[in-house]
Amino acid sequence: MIISTKRGTPQEELQKIVAEFEAQGLEVTLIRGTDYNVFGLVGDTTKINEKVVAANPWVDSVTRVSAPYKKANRLFHEADTVVDVAGVKVGGREKVAVIGGPCSIECEESTVEIARAVKAAGGCMLRGGAYKPRTSPYAFQGLGTEGILDMVKAREATGLPIVSELMSEERIDEFEEYVDLVQIGARNMQNFQLLKAVGKMKKPVLLKRGLANTIEEWIMSAEYIMAGGNEKVIFCERGIRTFEKYTRNTLDLSVIPILKEKTHLPIVIDPSHATGNWRYVEAMSLAAVAAGADGLIIEVHADPEHAWSDGAQSLKPQKFAEVIAKCREVARVVGRDL
Repeated sequence: MIISTKRGTPQEELQKIVAEFEAQGLEVTLIRGTDYNVFGLVGDTTKINEKVVAANPWVDSVTRVSAPYKKANRLFHEADTVVDVAGVKVGGREKVAVIGGPCSIECEESTVEIARAVKAAGGCMLRGGAYKPRTSPYAFQGLGTEGILDMVKAREATGLPIVSELMSEERIDEFEEYVDLVQIGARNMQNFQLLKAVGKMKKPVLLKRGLANTIEEWIMSAEYIMAGGNEKVIFCERGIRTFEKYTRNTLDLSVIPILKEKTHLPIVIDPSHATGNWRYVEAMSLAAVAAGADGLIIEVHADPEHAWSDGAQSLKPQKFAEVIAKCREVARVVGRDL
């Protein structure tokens, strides 16, 4: 529910309104404006009678919000949220963040080499999988803690914040200590117990869309994290499963304007997992920037032919640099920097 007050409402009247709703067990968010103030109510608002609230002489309007998400809803938070990842800003209207790195961490030497290439090309963060969710139980499952520590070495060598996927609650302490941006993968998007636990973390979260989930279901997963107290959430579209066979998944770029309209959270596009083919990554990256994405997360490997996982969708460092250069030109056209 959203309640706006009239121009010139005294401070003591605003405090009375807040106290009244908090006494009913509701969470009240007050957004102060130059002329008007808006209250966002989160909780069970079914017991509130709009007509009674509107009877207050200082209340201008009362609106029920039909969407089930509240904290992620732009109605409660008009300004774009900018998430700070160890000094790198994601979101807002100015800069597009580019994250690059291998699908799987293979060793310290190769990780540092790729990190240096990502930074030299203009990337601002290093991605890498240390714990790998794989369709086959016989596929490479990641190096675990060793892989995380290899990424830490790469961060020390380059200064790039690191991004890696969290698979279970038991690794939260490790991620709190070492990882700058905690990724929740597509397969765990609706692992609600994990989302609740991540909601208690201090680190920002990169939330990937599930394999076949609606946009509202995706936003509700973000709501789980935010309801736990962690409001530093970044959406990541990585394609959804459809009947199409020419690409690994179907990249849904329409989510960019939709999420911008419905929520205040940043959105990053993953053209690598979406297409599954390095040849299509450039085109989808350019399209994502043109559509208003706040960032890209692209797989980069020095020797894709021998990568331990997802080599077919990984760009070589030189190609990655070329893609960033072209994306920078598109960003300028739409009034942003990269």
